[in-house]
Amino acid sequence: MLLVVIALATLLLLLAAILSNRVSPLVALILIPSLAALALGQGNMVPDYVIKGIGQIAPIAGMFVFAILFFGIMTDVGLLAPLVGGILKLVGRRPSRITVGTAALALLIHLDGSGAVCFLVTIPALRPLYDELGMDRRVLACTASMAAGVNFLPWTGPTVRAAASLKLSVSEIFTPLIWVQLVGLVFVFAASWYLGFREERRLGLAHAAADDAGEPPAIAARHAGDPANLRPRLFPANLLLTLAVVALMVSGVAEPVVVFMLGTAIALALNYPAPAQQRARVEAHAPAAMLMVGVLLAAGAFTGIFNGTGMIKALADASVALVPESFGPHIPVILASVAMPLSLVFDPDSFYFGVLPVIAEVAGHYGVAPVKVAQAALLGQMTTGFPVSPLTPATFLVAGLSGIELGAHQRFSIPWLFGASLVMTGAATLFGVFAA
Repeated sequence: MLLVVIALATLLLLLAAILSNRVSPLVALILIPSLAALALGQGNMVPDYVIKGIGQIAPIAGMFVFAILFFGIMTDVGLLAPLVGGILKLVGRRPSRITVGTAALALLIHLDGSGAVCFLVTIPALRPLYDELGMDRRVLACTASMAAGVNFLPWTGPTVRAAASLKLSVSEIFTPLIWVQLVGLVFVFAASWYLGFREERRLGLAHAAADDAGEPPAIAARHAGDPANLRPRLFPANLLLTLAVVALMVSGVAEPVVVFMLGTAIALALNYPAPAQQRARVEAHAPAAMLMVGVLLAAGAFTGIFNGTGMIKALADASVALVPESFGPHIPVILASVAMPLSLVFDPDSFYFGVLPVIAEVAGHYGVAPVKVAQAALLGQMTTGFPVSPLTPATFLVAGLSGIELGAHQRFSIPWLFGASLVMTGAATLFGVFAA
């Protein structure tokens, strides 16, 4: 019982600290779980737990460092200015079109199943456009998060985990959810349009011409960077390099951290052959990279301590025990309704391999098939929930790449992501997915 109380208190305190901005995420993610471990009498094990957690997060942290450097260099050489201009010509200057375009781009990039890759490609490409028009960066983070969150696929992590955990095939889980997902995507694009329309009104652009495809005069100057760093003659080579980096990440041929490391090295050697130039470019982008890496490593420490102390397992067992017997036959609907908030409490491995089998076992006593439990979980647990969960690196990527505070991103995006989850839950119920 003590373990459950401390685990719940740790999570609530962490979420309160981050959402209220009373302390930085880095401080909260390190100190709060460490104090919890001390309270449990496991203070001597904290170093081991932290090292294990950091080991799991290291590839993501490395990927983030080199992604920041790579896209920073591409901005320095002037690659993004015409690309952003091209996007403007496609969507015009109406925020309601831009937000829908953001969702569409995120949806396409996320077809590879990697949320990190989706955000690493989508947000740096569109953030200059949002800044140019004065749009709220929280809208950028939210629309990209919604599109990636609803886009769960047979090869994405939650689906694969659910299938492996309950010994089911991915097609058995996913195929009945296709229409449910389509309803979710309708919600995503409708919500994205609304957020863009709201930005139009805030910025006084409600009466902007819908077919305005002109490139704003200031965009080239604002995003071209320092003329001394521009490399217009190398534009084709830099474009080819960027496309190759993105293609390699999407194809899964190599780990993203390796792709970005090689891409950064080639970009530096190609555009800035002198060692002094290379050092200057790295130093220019190092502050942004290192700040978020510190938070990512702190997140690794948090998950390492939370798993190592057994707090995750204790919460799982306690959560299942709280389900009243009369709710048994309705477990899929109940689980789907709370699946998204559960992403704030359980990391994907702990939930799908620790909590889900227990829930399925309980549901089985009431004649509920395991596949229904798996489908219910997929409607929110680390799907719509992963871009805002403090237990996933993707959340920190979204906030860092968008240039907003983690708490600001969570406060703005959680209601919309939860809404998407509830809409899909309603659709699944209406379509009979959870029927016996």
